[in-house]
Amino acid sequence: MRILFLGDVVGISGCSKIMNNLLDQIKVNKIDFVIVNGENADETGVGLTKEICEDFYNCGVNVVTTGNHVWDQKEIMNYINEENRLLRPKNLFEPAPGKGFEIYKTSEDLKIGVLNLMGNVFMKKCDDVFEISKKFIDDFKLKEDYDFLVVDFHGEITSEKNAIGHFFDGKATLVVGTHTHIPTNDARILKNGTAYQTDAGMCGDYDSVIGMNKKNSLNRFMKKDSIKHFPANGDATLSGVIVECNIETGLANKIDSYIFGGQLNND
Repeated sequence: MRILFLGDVVGISGCSKIMNNLLDQIKVNKIDFVIVNGENADETGVGLTKEICEDFYNCGVNVVTTGNHVWDQKEIMNYINEENRLLRPKNLFEPAPGKGFEIYKTSEDLKIGVLNLMGNVFMKKCDDVFEISKKFIDDFKLKEDYDFLVVDFHGEITSEKNAIGHFFDGKATLVVGTHTHIPTNDARILKNGTAYQTDAGMCGDYDSVIGMNKKNSLNRFMKKDSIKHFPANGDATLSGVIVECNIETGLANKIDSYIFGGQLNND
């Protein structure tokens, strides 16, 4: 079992790269299951829509996760109640539309749990992520409730992401960070068998400031004339991780960073 996880998709550039390349990349890399964080996929760079989600599903995405921008396009609040392939952070204050965890069946009848969480430090207020994670681990078990578990931890700071990785070590197949849009060079398998990377990076134009137009972003930092952030629209890079899973244990045999196209292309 090989799982591809792609980091935050940013704007039209990121969406186009996925729609034009993902099906081929699934074949080339022998991928069985695809998870994408879509919270920046709208043309404005914040939120996502029903149309974007359905475009993703049509080109091979199995699950879309999100983060702090999940509600920025208001139409998604109704759609998320109808579509179990779209998740929001589980530790959002309740009641909230949608859900933060679901179990999906593959074509080989394997069960993959996907858990969407959001950090507490420098993020929008939400329930304590470690309390929610402890309750989750008490309620659900690897190889009992699902064959594999992927955790998308949408957070700002490295230490909190590190900590949640160790918290789930041995209890999840993959813990991967999202939100900061720059891929980290620390893909590894933790001591108890869980694959981990601090941030998956983004699927967007890296000739930018974390996906946003660089000239406008620089002007904002320098307090010059600027407008609201808007996405860069150059050739995008797809960025994430590929995990090879152990079907007997539910843990990871191998994790590799995944980079395709655009400015970060390793080819």
